[in-house]
Amino acid sequence: MNLQKTAIVCGAGGFIGGHLVKRLKSEGYWVRGVDIKPNEYENNHADDFVLGDLRHFDVCEKLFDRHIDEVYQLAADMGGAGYLFTGENDAAVMHNSVLINLNMLEASRLHGTKKIFYSSSACVYPEYNQMDPENPKCSEDTVYPAAPDSEYGWEKLFSERLYLTYQKNCNIAVRIARFHNIFGPQGTWDGGKEKVPAAVCRKVAMAEDGGTIDIWGDGKQTRSFLFVEECVEAVRRLMDSEFCGPVNIGSEEMVNINELVRVVAEIAGKNIAINHIEGPMGVRGRNSDNALIREKLGWEPAHTLREGLTTTYAWISEQVAQTVKPTLFDTADFSENLTEETAQ
Repeated sequence: MNLQKTAIVCGAGGFIGGHLVKRLKSEGYWVRGVDIKPNEYENNHADDFVLGDLRHFDVCEKLFDRHIDEVYQLAADMGGAGYLFTGENDAAVMHNSVLINLNMLEASRLHGTKKIFYSSSACVYPEYNQMDPENPKCSEDTVYPAAPDSEYGWEKLFSERLYLTYQKNCNIAVRIARFHNIFGPQGTWDGGKEKVPAAVCRKVAMAEDGGTIDIWGDGKQTRSFLFVEECVEAVRRLMDSEFCGPVNIGSEEMVNINELVRVVAEIAGKNIAINHIEGPMGVRGRNSDNALIREKLGWEPAHTLREGLTTTYAWISEQVAQTVKPTLFDTADFSENLTEETAQ
């Protein structure tokens, strides 16, 4: 009798998904990854990788050709502020992500999978609690009355409730986490869907010592950022617990964007000036409140933001060196994105 646990990771072609597959394999799981695209940086350790569009129910059903113990649903239509906050992609963001969640839940129910993880986002929290950059309020119990600042946040909040209905009515154990700005190596670092740590690392890597980089807004907007390996550790603890969530998975080490640039510049050993320009910024302040996850799972991040940025900057600067000639760039072409990471 084969006692090896089996798992499907939806969004395995993305940033967090790739790291999660690697972690599950290290724990002895048989893992099937699925995504609409291959993993961009070859962070694919799955036993089987399916290229498929999870908006189509038949694709989802075919993933269950064997017994599956656990599903990790990280796939979504998402990106940074430049993608989510212009309003131009709202219909796609909501339509595509809701379809994926409906399809994977129903396929899991039909094929007897009893446990499923859903990656929600800190974008579910009300905009009215995140206007003060120094005192954002993002504890799990503040999500209602609902007022997310983007359709991406509204979709995530709806999908949380969708998963909870399947737990209530269909005997599926659901685990829900709200990610807060996950970053690290092997994540998107250019092209418009990258998040702020990757964007800042890229800009600093491309800038000369004494150069200037562009930042959207006044740079006083605050965020916290969690290194990807810490995120995966928290996800695995949540799945192995009896706690359903939703629960924040993030860091409480809040910085403003000007401070973030300063830290990355120090890591790079460069003197970098900031040019503040107009652009989408999201809420003024956001920080993870980890009181609940400390209580329920005994977890909190083990490493500082600087430690994670040091590793991330080294990786991104290497990518820049391999793909960009230093004399052929203009820092005015680049701008950072300030939203949470799920599948990418």
